[in-house]
Amino acid sequence: MKGGLAVGAVALPFLLGAAAAPPGDQGREVFRFQDPAIVEASGLVVQDGLFLTTNDSGDTGRVFAVDPDTGRTAGVTTWASQPEDVEALAPAGAGEVWVGDIGDNAKERQSIRVTRIPVGAGDREESGTSYELVFPGQARDAETLLSEPGTGRLFVGSKEIFGAALFAAPAELSPDHPNRLRRIGPTLTFATDGAFFPDGQHLVVRNYQQAVVYTFPGLEQVGTLALPDQQQGEAIAVSSEDRVFVTSEGRNQAVLEVSLPPALRARMTSASEQPETSTSAPAPKPRQELPEQAAQPGRDPWQWALGAGLFLAAVLVLVLAVRPSARRPRR
Repeated sequence: MKGGLAVGAVALPFLLGAAAAPPGDQGREVFRFQDPAIVEASGLVVQDGLFLTTNDSGDTGRVFAVDPDTGRTAGVTTWASQPEDVEALAPAGAGEVWVGDIGDNAKERQSIRVTRIPVGAGDREESGTSYELVFPGQARDAETLLSEPGTGRLFVGSKEIFGAALFAAPAELSPDHPNRLRRIGPTLTFATDGAFFPDGQHLVVRNYQQAVVYTFPGLEQVGTLALPDQQQGEAIAVSSEDRVFVTSEGRNQAVLEVSLPPALRARMTSASEQPETSTSAPAPKPRQELPEQAAQPGRDPWQWALGAGLFLAAVLVLVLAVRPSARRPRR
């Protein structure tokens, strides 16, 4: 019975999402991971001409730097022997990346952790610099880590059916004590990854079937993008050229480039345009004031519908799991 329930709990989000999401652009294959050690790609960053990825929980702490021309691993940075639950990567500047040890399926961790490490061609062992993060109020599962262009500020997106949200880390992280996260607004249900666009005014969050583009810092929804069919899509990246890439867990998976619908791209461009008031060079981007949202917002109707669907599917799984044990031989 427990085995049946566990399988059902894992499968439900995929089944319901697949039923609800329309077919998406299947994307253009850029390359396939050739390294047999890359089996659960759960994060993706494009920088310095390389694609960076990391395995999901169960692996040692390591980041793979992959050459997109061949799909072969050009370098591996090993940073920890037994991380808790690595789920995400985010840009940290030239030659560096943030690793998010932020997963918590059981929602029982007192804190999560991010670590800044060097990456690139060649193999190395680097412990990096780690920072402890704490969610407000309660533990949460998370698979999304973003780094704001210009400021480098980190954001963590929770992976939840209800109450999924984006949380801001302090502008300056301390390695000496826990850093309190602050909720700034709701995001996509059951998010598996996210990334900022280079303009710093938009970000994208994905789940297993779709992605949503938001304004920043307001988190107003700009548009939705149906994603390619994937085995278990838990990674999305936006390059410095504004190109969007996705990949999936599984051996020898493809990295796909997906195109934003023209209407969505037009809305993003329109929102980013600012009237020119000066011919002088633009000043460095200041830190933006983030909205304060300590309280939980009202739930959208579609979230209630999803919850009802989950409940009914869970009942069905329970019935199917119990029925075999209820059978008795006839006498």
